[in-house]
Amino acid sequence: MPSELGPLARELSRSYYEAAFPAHDIFHAKRVHDISQQLADKHPKEVDRNVLAAAAWFHDIGRPLERVGEIDDHDKWAANEATSLLEAEDVRTDQISAIEHCLRAHSIRASSPDPETIEAKLLFDADKLDATGAVGLIRLACIVGERSGRTGDQYGVIDDASTLSIDRSDLPDIELLREWARERLDALYTDQGRRLGESRWDFMESFFEQFARETNADAEQ
Repeated sequence: MPSELGPLARELSRSYYEAAFPAHDIFHAKRVHDISQQLADKHPKEVDRNVLAAAAWFHDIGRPLERVGEIDDHDKWAANEATSLLEAEDVRTDQISAIEHCLRAHSIRASSPDPETIEAKLLFDADKLDATGAVGLIRLACIVGERSGRTGDQYGVIDDASTLSIDRSDLPDIELLREWARERLDALYTDQGRRLGESRWDFMESFFEQFARETNADAEQ
């Protein structure tokens, strides 16, 4: 039985991210891993670091398949796939069950179960925090690009629709990024996550203010 699940999960998950788009690639998984460990450092209760680390590496292995329509739910698929991979490595049953719960509960979608363990809550928060701050702005813009134009619809335009004289309410604009980020921050479970989230939100607010100035010629004068 491996003594360190984090490095094992990193190696087992690596190939699954090869077809990933930038918003959900292995670099995202690494950032979620690092943020979750940072949050665990400040958590008042004992955290199973092995379970948390493994869950972070596995959490988005199903994203490439979900993106092309081969699976419907990357959370459930990742939980099942990770279970099979870890069973083959003789990982303890209780650790596999804990990781499986983290994976099933890490998404913000309504169909996902609520995270019940400390590790699941920390993974959820770390994943959502990677959609905030400077990195989060880039990731959210990438997600808009990924989701736009899939079925003949127009591609998303990241701009401020209020500055135009024509109606473009059917296209996502910069407000979508603000709404997505705020929704994720409001959903966080831990005090540690909320503190880090508000710090990142402060940066995002300053970005949105600067964006407004740059898209409004009168405001920059």
